[in-house]
Amino acid sequence: MYVADSRASAPASADGAVRPPAGRRRAAIAPTVLALGTVSLVTDVSSEMVTAVLPLYLVTGLGLSPLGFGLLDGVYNGFSAVVRLVGGHLADRGGGRHKWVAGFGYGLSAVCKPLLLVAHSLTPIGLVLAADRTGKGLRTAPRDALISLSATAESRGRAFGVHRAMDTAGALLGPLVAFLILRATVDGYDAVFTVSFCVAVAGVLVLVLFVPGGRGGAVADGRPTLRGAVGLLRRRGLRRVALCALLLGLATVSDSFVYLLLQRRLGVPDRWFALLPLGTAASFLLLAVPLGRLADRVGRWAVFVAGHGALLVGYALLLTAWHGPALPYVVLALHGAFYAATDGVLMAAASDGVPQALRSSGLALVQTGQALARFACSLLFGAAWTVWGDRAALAGAAVALAACAVSSLLLRPKGTVPA
Repeated sequence: MYVADSRASAPASADGAVRPPAGRRRAAIAPTVLALGTVSLVTDVSSEMVTAVLPLYLVTGLGLSPLGFGLLDGVYNGFSAVVRLVGGHLADRGGGRHKWVAGFGYGLSAVCKPLLLVAHSLTPIGLVLAADRTGKGLRTAPRDALISLSATAESRGRAFGVHRAMDTAGALLGPLVAFLILRATVDGYDAVFTVSFCVAVAGVLVLVLFVPGGRGGAVADGRPTLRGAVGLLRRRGLRRVALCALLLGLATVSDSFVYLLLQRRLGVPDRWFALLPLGTAASFLLLAVPLGRLADRVGRWAVFVAGHGALLVGYALLLTAWHGPALPYVVLALHGAFYAATDGVLMAAASDGVPQALRSSGLALVQTGQALARFACSLLFGAAWTVWGDRAALAGAAVALAACAVSSLLLRPKGTVPA
């Protein structure tokens, strides 16, 4: 038996919008959210430095095929799925160790950055990326649980929006730093990996020194079990959220493939490639908080599905014959809008159907399904590109995304905030 969170007493409508009681003032953003946002900002500078140059480093520098890159990209973005449940369960079972489980994950990812300096073939690079994603898998659910538990039910969308905006500020700075390093040094890739490691260590220090420990107010009479965590899927609302996230993840092409497609369409020189993620990050940064607040007001699921509609429009533009100078700006703006409308909004929607004592485990269930689906999408898209070409692969992904979006509208969750 678990004691409910008194802050989560505001009712939610059928579409996921939470209506605060009349006259209540909007709650301020909790210090924990701001501290975690700072950690994510610093850490994303580090990780996005690597992500920005990794496609070019692997495909151009090491000569990997699209299929080989799809395999590694799937590992990079999907391997964390196998440990997200572990991280979520350890944080819940540890009696308030969300911070320390997340800290271990951040530290593991930091250690992996200098190992890229000595990995020069498919197998060792795959192992390093798998370890890096293991760290990400361990930290994501405990971090999001701390954000969810630090916010009131009617302001979770805004809290996640603020965190994702700060996170994306780091994603905006990371590619820019990588670009400057590549232009200023002879051994550009080695310099990027070294600086990335130093920045990642700074992020871990910020977490240890400034993020408060504990579970943010959750109280449990019994110790959470793995069986109880998996049993959360018996809740209809959470089950539908997880299923829809999985379906849409199966048709979400990896960021790296989007940037490679843009480079091929427009003939972007290699030295400018690292700047492409800046467009996505800038759009995400500008829209994360407004769309988070909109999700709290009009319904989280409506905003979540609309974000996938923006991504579908971006796919369609890449398939057209239009080669105008505005194409990259429009596509990257839509790509960032997709993340702003889905990343934090999905966690806010999932939080509404999970009790406090299993909050980290419940969020990990949703994240795991989504990560596994995106892992599969990377493999399938890389194989389709190798066999049929990039346009045919993207056309197939667009059709699949449209079908999954319609299915998600039909399966939309109708849960409420737990009492």
